[in-house]
Amino acid sequence: MPRVSKNEESRCPWCGDDPLYVEYHDTEWGVPERDSQQLFAKLILDGAQAGLSWITILRKREGYLKAFDGLDPAKMARFSDARLEKLMDDPGIVRNRLKIQSARRNARAYMRLKDEGIDFSEFLWGFVGGKPIQNRWKTMEEVPTVSAEAEAMSKALKKAGFNFVGPTIVYAFMQAVGMVNDHLTTCFRYKEVAGLV
Repeated sequence: MPRVSKNEESRCPWCGDDPLYVEYHDTEWGVPERDSQQLFAKLILDGAQAGLSWITILRKREGYLKAFDGLDPAKMARFSDARLEKLMDDPGIVRNRLKIQSARRNARAYMRLKDEGIDFSEFLWGFVGGKPIQNRWKTMEEVPTVSAEAEAMSKALKKAGFNFVGPTIVYAFMQAVGMVNDHLTTCFRYKEVAGLV
């Protein structure tokens, strides 16, 4: 059962009333994530979202975990071309050849960074100085779709060999993993998330 706030109006409006979306908003979105593998998994899912709504990916998240071996970069980096091609028949994921190929490419980029002794979490969190940026938006219209930090992270990820990591995708990722607190100040989660580091 999704968590219900005392005042329904105090929730960010973007999640609507879909129970899965509400649960995601109330328990996951904006919570600082520090685990490198979890950050990689979320980046893959945000890349899969390109051109689609997040709820579409949220509904397919279990399908992604199954199709991509738990979104484990070490395993994904070894996927053969034949395995990627077979995923084009999997209704549990977005069947877009470029996005499917991108998942393996990004896993290989992740593993290269690891082989170079670069911690993925530290690498990404470095773009916000290691702690969440606490924004203070009152309306959805104020919330940006990109930031200077997202631009810089996108550029660095591309340089490292990642793709489907444009600034808009990266900013959505930063919101999701709590690098920025973009809950509206009127949302009951704003203060809860602000207390997390």
